[in-house]
Amino acid sequence: MAFLQLQALSKRYGAVDAVVATDLSVDKGEFVSLLGPSGCGKTTTLQMIAGFVDVSAGKILLDGRDITHAKPASRGLGVVFQSYALFPHMSVRDNVAFGLKMRKVPATEIARRVNAVLDLVRLAPHAERYPRELSGGQRQRVALARALVIEPPVLLLDEPLSNLDANLREEMQFEIRRIQCEVGITTLMVTHDQAEALSISDRVVVMQAGRVTQIDAPYKLYEHPRTRFISDFVGKANLLTGDFDEFGTPQVRHIPGNGELTLSLRPEKIDLVAAGTGRLQGNILDSYFFGSQWLYRIRTDIGELTVVRRNDGSAPLGCGAAVGLDWQASLLRVLAADEVRT
Repeated sequence: MAFLQLQALSKRYGAVDAVVATDLSVDKGEFVSLLGPSGCGKTTTLQMIAGFVDVSAGKILLDGRDITHAKPASRGLGVVFQSYALFPHMSVRDNVAFGLKMRKVPATEIARRVNAVLDLVRLAPHAERYPRELSGGQRQRVALARALVIEPPVLLLDEPLSNLDANLREEMQFEIRRIQCEVGITTLMVTHDQAEALSISDRVVVMQAGRVTQIDAPYKLYEHPRTRFISDFVGKANLLTGDFDEFGTPQVRHIPGNGELTLSLRPEKIDLVAAGTGRLQGNILDSYFFGSQWLYRIRTDIGELTVVRRNDGSAPLGCGAAVGLDWQASLLRVLAADEVRT
């Protein structure tokens, strides 16, 4: 049996369905991300699990126990808010110890557990500092430590990286995963950033307009998106019109017109080859440098395509340059029609 289960979980605000009949099973020790654009229902789902929002229909089971209508405090879950919600007048040590004191844990046990968790998040040298004296990443570690010190069965993370700059955000992605793996705690994270979800999750739950549209391991989600929305939201994708050939293999249409298939082809799966060769011909419109790679916009007879090419140290292709485009047919993905309309 799954450790955490959502069974037809729903939330309705008047005539608006914020979350619709969501089913999800999370194993003990698993790291699962709820991913989707603003307003898709992911935060509402997390808040229902935490007990901060009432459930309209459905159930939440934790280790076989029905906690659907239990008070937040009785659930014993660890929550890290987007704002961190630290007490500015308390030191790092006192912030972390606060939950244990409210639970009337003996002082010696509080000291032991606080010291252990500060070591875990690498903040022991800063135990007597105040939040205003810490960096954004350090404040996030305090919030994590405070959530973990009560030894919760589940850790809930609500957009934990959104307040950090790009470099620190990437660093803290791996730090969160390190801590989660070391403790072995079941974790649900809400994020709108697909890079965060793909990089550190065991599975990703994509939500759109209150509904779950795909649940998969990050690699499978990226390589085999089910719908046009998922293909475009999770990474970059070229969306093409296609047909089946006589062998039942999908192929791109190379003449204008409506094909029966919508195909997805990732930009990094397209090879740039000499003009006059390959499956398709085009001309460079623009190039963008990202350090480890180049991104090209290319005009072709079937429309504008995006191609990502590894930076091998050579000069970029100039605007207007003629190129051929080639790809393996097996890398084309057939997309189902979007199941949800916003």
